[in-house]
Amino acid sequence: MPLNINKIKMLSPDQAGTGKGDGDSAAKNFWWTVEFKLELDDINDRELADEKLFTLAAMTGSIGSELIEAQELPKLGVDDAKEIKIKDNNIILRAAYVSSIDLNDLLINIKEILAQEDFKDVELWRCYRTVNQNWSTQHLDAFPPLNVGKNLVVMAPWHKNEQSDKSRMALYIYPASAFGTGYHESTQIALELLEGVVKSGDNIIDVGTGTGILFIAALKLGACCAAARDIDPVTVDEVKRNMNLNGLSLDACDLQVGNLLDGVTGTFNILTANILLAPNMALLPDVRRVLKVRGRAIFSGMTQTERGAFLAVLNSSGLEVEKELKCGDWWGCRAKLKN
Repeated sequence: MPLNINKIKMLSPDQAGTGKGDGDSAAKNFWWTVEFKLELDDINDRELADEKLFTLAAMTGSIGSELIEAQELPKLGVDDAKEIKIKDNNIILRAAYVSSIDLNDLLINIKEILAQEDFKDVELWRCYRTVNQNWSTQHLDAFPPLNVGKNLVVMAPWHKNEQSDKSRMALYIYPASAFGTGYHESTQIALELLEGVVKSGDNIIDVGTGTGILFIAALKLGACCAAARDIDPVTVDEVKRNMNLNGLSLDACDLQVGNLLDGVTGTFNILTANILLAPNMALLPDVRRVLKVRGRAIFSGMTQTERGAFLAVLNSSGLEVEKELKCGDWWGCRAKLKN
């Protein structure tokens, strides 16, 4: 049975307190960090282990994650790896979560996921508050230009002059704390599904916008205007920064903090949702209300094993699949209204 993933939160009992009552300032000045560790039985299992840990990060609602070798821990402020029971063949997953959360629910949800057969060899190691750091920009070389689909290339702004294929349309995304830098397979799926349907003058609604990469791509491909929603207030400033990087007017997007399609009025040529299974399924019954007759809805952020559960709900919501894509273990689809 799928967990209600969109309710998974972050707990940091050793350093954070409750995180409540701090207001907007606190939400902008820190995020919660959880670290997991996995012991390799054989060095040849490394690729599978990496995939497992990144999947775990996505399932627990992380806004970003990175893998750390045990040998690197002393450089990162961990003085004695032996004292904290870290072995040389351990891999550490460091996952970040927004601070505007209900802290006391997280460990219950994480333990439910770790109890699943696929994650029984993963250990929840430690939790803490991370203050005033851009976790994803500590290593600038971690974000090289990435070709996506037929005509797109995702680029961090510091690689702006390094585009080798000038025929591709560049999407400049600053990798900060919001989800959706373009380097995750689910975002690549959504972009490839999107570039095939955007027409001049279209409008788009982007649900769970993260960095804004999907609606920014649509605007640069010819869409005239966008609406974007995300439950995380941190995304607002990051989306505006990315719009500026791409030379887009802030007036081109109605950007608001909100849950799914709550409060959204009007109809759209394109709907995009690069979110996880549970919120995608919760979104489906409301899609017909906002999608134009010949519109297209793009859903990503799900694994191939979740495909069947999602399609069952999609088909009962008055939609039918037009195209499916997979990348690694991740899966997404483009759908239209049933005739």
